[in-house]
Amino acid sequence: MRVLVAEDERRVADAVVRGLRREGLAVDHAPDGEQALFKARVNDYDVVVLDRDLPALHGDDVCRTLATEQPDTKVLMLTASGTLDDLVDGLALGADDYLAKPFAFAELVARVHALARRNARARPPVLTAGDVELDPARRTVTRDGRTVELTPKEFGVLEALMLADGATVSAEELLRRVWDEHADPFTNAVRMTVMTLRRKLGDPPVVHTVVGAGYRV
Repeated sequence: MRVLVAEDERRVADAVVRGLRREGLAVDHAPDGEQALFKARVNDYDVVVLDRDLPALHGDDVCRTLATEQPDTKVLMLTASGTLDDLVDGLALGADDYLAKPFAFAELVARVHALARRNARARPPVLTAGDVELDPARRTVTRDGRTVELTPKEFGVLEALMLADGATVSAEELLRRVWDEHADPFTNAVRMTVMTLRRKLGDPPVVHTVVGAGYRV
């Protein structure tokens, strides 16, 4: 899952970005409304965590524009005020959810995942490929009943491949979905991650290379 955090308070932004990355999400940051809108137009985000009171371009304007231009992108609006009027105003602008500051990080994570699920095609709560099971909610992977410990990036790659349901996913798409805007497009990070993922999953191989195209399960 790829998320944009649009927040001008550096302390809050750093905490949210670090926390979401620890959850295994690919996270970009925009410190003002103009950069948030620019990045949202360039990248395909599942969820935008949007502070309402942004400099350069107000969060209301960003929200209104995203609702018009990218209705499939879910917006979680953050605000310093939690009054009913502010909640109604935010939702009327096109926000999909609303969270007042200060907030519990666990609640933010739960709301981000809930918004992303709204945007996803219908899928079972647990993904399966042969004897491999991946539970996105619990962030667990098992093979033939054995728990497989994966890093956040390995988990993200495996989830993206399993969601493709046998279709080939390019390395570029995996880099876009699992890493973030700072990832070097010429890096071998995807190849190395797939290599360690295969080793951890064991034999027979689950992840297969499609020469010149990418990977599939």
